[in-house]
Amino acid sequence: MFIGLLMIMSLYRGVFGPTVLDRLVGVNAIGSKTTSLLILIGLIYHRVDMFVDIALAYAMLNFIAVLAVSRYFQKQKGLYDEGHQSKRPAANQETILK
Repeated sequence: MFIGLLMIMSLYRGVFGPTVLDRLVGVNAIGSKTTSLLILIGLIYHRVDMFVDIALAYAMLNFIAVLAVSRYFQKQKGLYDEGHQSKRPAANQETILK
């Protein structure tokens, strides 16, 4: 029940996060909690060996998916909203000529 409550709080952050980065962290937290929930289900059914394999595969999939999405937003869209982006200093004429 406690892990379910924590997942609902992370779901709130994933849906209503003010930035894309907050949403990514919320979704990643849900994936991490799901991994621990899978292991607890394995303890309940006395099949920890099977559920650990499933949990590890799910954790690896979650990790790779969050890396891919964060890489996409970093390159294409920007992870922060427009107010938080750092501005590059303008190059002076000498560096342009070199």
